[in-house]
Amino acid sequence: MLLTGDTADAAARLARETGIEDVRAGLLPQDKVAAVREWEKRGERVLVVGDGVNDAPALAAAHTGVAMGGTGSDLALETADAVVVRDELTAVPAVVALSRRARRVVVQNLVIASVCVGALVIWDLAGHLPLPLGVAGHEGSTVLVGLNGLRLLRGSAWRQGGAAAGGRG
Repeated sequence: MLLTGDTADAAARLARETGIEDVRAGLLPQDKVAAVREWEKRGERVLVVGDGVNDAPALAAAHTGVAMGGTGSDLALETADAVVVRDELTAVPAVVALSRRARRVVVQNLVIASVCVGALVIWDLAGHLPLPLGVAGHEGSTVLVGLNGLRLLRGSAWRQGGAAAGGRG
C-alpha cells in the first residue's frame, strides 16, 4: 500500500510505475499512523518505508521502520529502525532478507557459544579442566562465532537475500 501526503495524481503515477494497487494520497502524518494501527489490529506486522518528517510518526508506529538515507530527513533517519543508504526501493527486500539471515546467524552464534562454554563448565565440574585447555576452548568458540558472523559479509549474502525476497512478491 502507498501512503503519501502527495497529491492523488502524483501518487497514482508512482503506483503505476511500481505496481502498487492500494493508494491513499493527501494524508497527514496522523492518517499514516492510523493506517499502521489498522493493520496491526488485524494482527499484521507492518514495515513502513519513508524519508520525510511527515513519515516519522508512521516509522515509529510500525513494527519496523525503514528510512531512505540519501534524501531522508534527520527525523526520519533517527526514528527508523533501519536506514537504506541508497535511495532505491529495490534495496528494501534485500535488506529485509539479509536482516532475517543476520537474526538466524545471531541465534546460531548464541547456540555455538552456549554449547562450548556449557561443555567446558560441565567438564570442569565433573573432573578437572586444565586452564590452558579451558582458555583454548573458550577462545576457540569465540573464533567460531566470529567466522560464522563473517558469512554475512559475502556478496552472495546480498544476492541470495535479494533473490529470496524478490521471489516472495
